[in-house]
Amino acid sequence: MPQAAITGAAERVRIPWRGRQVEIEYQWLEADRPDAPVMIFLHEGLGSLAMWKDFPARVCRAAGLRGLVYSRPGYGNSTPRPPEEAWAADFMHRQAYEVLPALREALGLARPAWLLGHSDGGSIALLHAARFPELTAGTVLMAPHVMVEDISVASIARAAEAYRQGGLRERLARYHADVDSAFGAWAGIWLDPAFRRWNIEAEAAGLRSPTLAIQGLDDEYGTLEQVRAIARIALSVKLLELPACGHSPHRDQPLQVTESIRQFIQTSRRQA
Repeated sequence: MPQAAITGAAERVRIPWRGRQVEIEYQWLEADRPDAPVMIFLHEGLGSLAMWKDFPARVCRAAGLRGLVYSRPGYGNSTPRPPEEAWAADFMHRQAYEVLPALREALGLARPAWLLGHSDGGSIALLHAARFPELTAGTVLMAPHVMVEDISVASIARAAEAYRQGGLRERLARYHADVDSAFGAWAGIWLDPAFRRWNIEAEAAGLRSPTLAIQGLDDEYGTLEQVRAIARIALSVKLLELPACGHSPHRDQPLQVTESIRQFIQTSRRQA
């Protein structure tokens, strides 16, 4: 299936964060369906609004949803990270507890929404859903992280080397106004030895919304323990473990992932 970029112009909104105003680029999908349930898409650690390509639009069409896609601060065309600012180990908690609530308030999104997050975005979606169950209709987690594994650190170290050599930097620069801001913050914290103690299993225990957790069997950034730990800890978790699939299930197995999300949402809405 072709992966055309998201069409239409992104909008921008300012939100207060960390004592300053930051600009967030965002886009509504299926905007002509104001009464449809909303799904919020949370991108991966090196992602952005544009890097999702056509996946959010396909999910929204398949499941009858309206979509909100945005770039977190430091990514895409949102406000870049200040050069002197290094992320701390709680960077995903801040996104889940501070940035996303502020964005929802700025856009008037008070109704419960579905959350779909990939990789770091999956962890942020989990944290937001567990902290704000009244705002969450259900959660789709693709290759989320709940702990730091050796395979994750090794793969990020290889990515950092590819970035230094230039090839990865050139590819990512198409999707970020300040690519060094995006990559530097992500690689810097993930490769910090102190981050090895990061773990959100305790937070996952608060997850109450219906959840679909998806993991590729060939994921180079995490093992199946990531999603299986969520299933052991949280309520109402359905696992989808995909063969011939790496860290990006929506790119490696797009048809199966889209259909599985559609069925999950349909079933969850019937049971609500």
